[in-house]
Amino acid sequence: MDAQERERIYWRKSLAVTGALLAVWFCATFGVGYFARDLQMHFAGWPLGFWVGAQGGLGVFVAINWFHARYMEKLDATYGMHDEA
Repeated sequence: MDAQERERIYWRKSLAVTGALLAVWFCATFGVGYFARDLQMHFAGWPLGFWVGAQGGLGVFVAINWFHARYMEKLDATYGMHDEA
């Protein structure tokens, strides 16, 4: 396999995982916000469902960033695309 083919496979895999994680991000952002009103929890007169959804969303965003960083490190090592420090 030549260098150009390795780069093509690398970028195809990189774009695929980025697209999948963007779909997860979209669902976590808009899906949770949409369904948060159905939770019907109130604390001191405030709707608690939106707060719980927002806190869960932050956890999902952190998990997305962690997974993406680990995946890209492994992908870089596999295809020899790591930066020279």
